[in-house]
Formats: sequence, C-alpha cells, structure tokens
Amino acid sequence: MTNQPVQSPQFFLTAPSPCPYLEGQFERKVFTHLVGEKAPEMNDLLTQGGFRRSQNIAYRPACESCRACVSVRILAEEFKANRSMKRILTRNEDIVSQEFPAEPSSEQYSMFRAYLDARHNEGGMSDMSVLDYAMMVEDTHVPTRIIEYRIFDDENSDEIHQNGRLIAVALSDLMGDGISMVYSYFDPDFSDRSLGTYMILDHIRRAQDRKLPHVYLGYWVAGSRKMDYKTRFLPQDHLMAAGWERFEGH
Repeated sequence: MTNQPVQSPQFFLTAPSPCPYLEGQFERKVFTHLVGEKAPEMNDLLTQGGFRRSQNIAYRPACESCRACVSVRILAEEFKANRSMKRILTRNEDIVSQEFPAEPSSEQYSMFRAYLDARHNEGGMSDMSVLDYAMMVEDTHVPTRIIEYRIFDDENSDEIHQNGRLIAVALSDLMGDGISMVYSYFDPDFSDRSLGTYMILDHIRRAQDRKLPHVYLGYWVAGSRKMDYKTRFLPQDHLMAAGWERFEGH
C-alpha cells in the first residue's frame, strides 16, 4: 500500500475576538496557508470563494451569529465612472503610476507609517514595524505586485525626490479572473485628492487593459460607514449563500 500526498489544504479556525467593524459583535475566521507551487491556483479558487489573502494566509469570516461581511468584486468590463469619479480622475491626471514586483522600500514604509498614524492609530496594524511591513509585502507565494503612484513638481525640485514624490501605494494580486486589492495606502498630506477612490479606478483600468473581468475589493459590511465606499463602484457582484449575485446599487 502506498501513501498518496495530501493535495487539499488544511483549514483552521481562530478563537472569537471583538469585531473591528460592528460594535458588540465577535469575529472568527477560517484560514489556511498559501504555500508551494499550487499557491496561485489555490489563491484564485479561494478568492472566488470569498477568502482574502494576508501574507501567506488565506482567510474568510466564520462568525457564529453574524453574516454581515460580504465579498465584493467590481465588474470591470461593464464599469462606468460616475460624475464624481470623473472629477477625481481629472484631479489626479498628474499622477504617474508604475508596477513593480512585490518588494518593500524604506520610502514606502515611511509613507505607510504616516498613513497609519493619521488614519488608523488605534487599529490592529498601528504598531507595525519596518520588518512587519516587509513581511506584508514580500511574504507571498502568488503573483503579487506593488503599484507606486508619484507626482512630479519642478517648482519644488529640492523637496521632491528625483523620481517623483511617492503619494500612494497599492499591494495587489494578479489572478486568472481579475486583480485582488490586498492593501492600499496614501500620503495623508494629499487626502484632498481622494486617492483611495483613485487607486480603485486605476485598478479597474488595469483589469480592463488585461482583459480581466473583476477587481476584488474584499469585504463590504452593511452598517459600517468605513466600508460604504466599496458599493459605489457599479455594477458589482456580491457573494451570497447561493453564489455571486449582481448588485446594481440601493
């Protein structure tokens, strides 16, 4: 009798912890490790099934008394920017973006640190060190990219790096059916540019250029104001009990 290697991933369940989105609720997550040569294929399947990636782990909510977290993906090929989004695109026409392999830099971390201090100083990521940041970027077994967004200003050449001033960064996975936005952040000094929205619009364009149908945004939580922005990019699919269902807005 020969032993066959186990192909299926092993899944684990976390202990309950306070929900970061809904007061009074507790969250649990089911997770597995994304490692080895099958990791890209497994990441595609799990993301399509409502999982998210963090470093070499894929996870999804498995809460006992709540189903508020809904996986969201934009239908990139059908997407049409509304009037507000067109204004944001016009406002940021001076941005130059470039895609790189998933490698961290001190310049990225400096901006990441400023972003956390300004926007998430009490969150679970608030104490992330430069090593933690490097692990977030590098610890991946799937096709992952860093997209840097820069502006150039000749009038302030003494203040701005020769390669342009870094004002936003997105960490994203390339999948067979789309692009999954893992994490994005921006320079808080440029909050008036709506850079979070701009980066999503840029990912929709990147998906369209690659002929990929979806941009995965992670979870939308009804009742959580910090998540409301995700439902503005229409049309989109929501992962419900019976599978992905089209969502056109409220």
